[in-house]
Amino acid sequence: MAQPTNTFDSYDARGIREDLADVIYDISPSETPFYSSVAKVTASNTYHEWQTDALRSSAANAHVEGDDTAAEARTATSRLGNYTQIFKNAVSVPDTDSGLKKAGRAAEMAYQILKVAKEQKLDIEKALFDNNARVAGNSSTARELAGAPVWLTTNTSFGTSGADATGDGTDARTDGTQEVFSQTRFDTVMQSIWESGGRPDVVYLSAFQMNKALGFTGNNNQRSQVQAGDEKVIKSLAVYVTPWGTVEFMPTRENRSRDVFIMQKDMWAVGVLRPTKNTELAKTGDSTRRQVVTELTLVCKNEAANGGIFDNTTS
Repeated sequence: MAQPTNTFDSYDARGIREDLADVIYDISPSETPFYSSVAKVTASNTYHEWQTDALRSSAANAHVEGDDTAAEARTATSRLGNYTQIFKNAVSVPDTDSGLKKAGRAAEMAYQILKVAKEQKLDIEKALFDNNARVAGNSSTARELAGAPVWLTTNTSFGTSGADATGDGTDARTDGTQEVFSQTRFDTVMQSIWESGGRPDVVYLSAFQMNKALGFTGNNNQRSQVQAGDEKVIKSLAVYVTPWGTVEFMPTRENRSRDVFIMQKDMWAVGVLRPTKNTELAKTGDSTRRQVVTELTLVCKNEAANGGIFDNTTS
């Protein structure tokens, strides 16, 4: 039907108020499973240290009656350390903002600081998983923490030409030729961890590698079934049971997809020198500035309780 002549419709009108929802929709992922799950300990120096030790291998132990007792040679503990890294983000908002009426948030500064804090947690998670050697830093160079791959040397699987780091945080792993992430590689590393005395409980891996894990055979916890009542198809991998331990698979977004970590969570910690703090910066003009700062490092209490499957194909 045609519109009647001289109808004054909404296309002709002026002054119609905008219809802007008072909500901001943001689905950006902000989960940090590794950083959130490990213990937080206090660091009191920019170089945080800890010690590790190990029992000697078992040996024949039989002695003659009345024989003199000789002392055994003993091995000193190993002393390791990591540098704290400063994570810092700042926001500057003109003071004009205080007089504006906005949709989705009452104050721009509060909204932006909340975003910055979430983004900084993602930066921390990425640093904890990064194949990055520690950096002592100086007056012109930022300190950097050594990430998880750098510490793992005892129970690892990697591609041709790949190599473990020295394990003291001073150098990064050498990436090798990529190979498919397989159940065989996984089980081999799990067995190696068990033989070393570890009790791993979680596996961190990318979505791509998670799909590979879903294909593991003989896994009682992989379920593909149709429920007639609600017509849902459920396919999930909650835990993986092996003779060497039971682990939970935890998909992550901030680790390199080529790296799969098998970890004993209580053998890792984050050493916090300065907890996350939101502070106002000095006013230098017609604007308000605030910063969010965190300073911390990664502590690998004993790398032999963990393992890594590196150089996995990612496509």
